[in-house]
Amino acid sequence: MKKLIQNFTNKHPRLAEIIRFLIVGGLATVVDYLAMGIVLYCFNPNLYPHFYNVWVGGDKPSTLATVFGTGVGFVVGLIFNYIFSILFVFHEKGQSRSVKGFIVFTILALGGLLIHLVGMYLGYDLLHINEWIIKTFFTLVVLVYNYITRKIFIFKTQPGRIKVPNSTENDKNITSTDAQN
Repeated sequence: MKKLIQNFTNKHPRLAEIIRFLIVGGLATVVDYLAMGIVLYCFNPNLYPHFYNVWVGGDKPSTLATVFGTGVGFVVGLIFNYIFSILFVFHEKGQSRSVKGFIVFTILALGGLLIHLVGMYLGYDLLHINEWIIKTFFTLVVLVYNYITRKIFIFKTQPGRIKVPNSTENDKNITSTDAQN
């Protein structure tokens, strides 16, 4: 199985990266939703007979609880996502392991949070769509935004560096002058 995955990764590196991104993003979303659920429950435990009712029924939470829960979920998901994006998703690390990289990661994520918060406000408060339906929709929108912006601004190949295909070492890079020799 490991050999099959390695062959697939070597033949389709971008697709493999997107699959890893989706796995980490999916896990970060679970962490985000769990954190939001905890906030909703803590704000109004009397709305939910049991904790799981946060997701499967109960009265409508306040807009403040929904927006605050979205923010808390974002922060917890951001930390999870940052760590696992570096460790698992992107082989080209770019500037990700620097303070500047973390700041750029956070600023880009704040753009995603803004999209999410505005979407939650419009969808939940103004259009009266279920908080989980609207959160799921905007999670997908922000997922696409996150991949594109992180790939462009953080996890990009350094100028003058070429990835060595089919390398036995992860992240083995050589300079372009070495590649010509």
